[in-house]
Amino acid sequence: MSTVIEQSVQARMVASAPRMETLPATLHYDRKDPFAVRMAFPATATLEGTEVSWEFSRELLTAGVDTAAGVGDVRIRPFGYDRTVLEFHAAEGIAMVHVRTSELRRFLERAQELVPAGDEHRFLDLDRSLTDLLGGPC
Repeated sequence: MSTVIEQSVQARMVASAPRMETLPATLHYDRKDPFAVRMAFPATATLEGTEVSWEFSRELLTAGVDTAAGVGDVRIRPFGYDRTVLEFHAAEGIAMVHVRTSELRRFLERAQELVPAGDEHRFLDLDRSLTDLLGGPC
């Protein structure tokens, strides 16, 4: 059984222009880091010309598809009937993307099958994390 889920989604960049640009993005969930979700945008979709990834909690994404959630660098909220807005706040500015809520729900369902909510602690490798934190084996 795979321990990683990757799902391509189409994100629509919200800009000041009347038309929103569609960009590819990838949602990533790894059972080895069971509390986190990563959303990556390829280099061609960014102003810097390098891949950009944002990591945030699965719980934030789960809450954000139904109601406004987040107060930090990542904020998520429903938008209309079938879209969810993800806001990414950085020193350079704010990026806002719309993603179909159905795609996010499908991703979350797959993650739930891999690691049920509330069971995340069972998939943590605390010994390895502690070793990494302390600088490797003594």
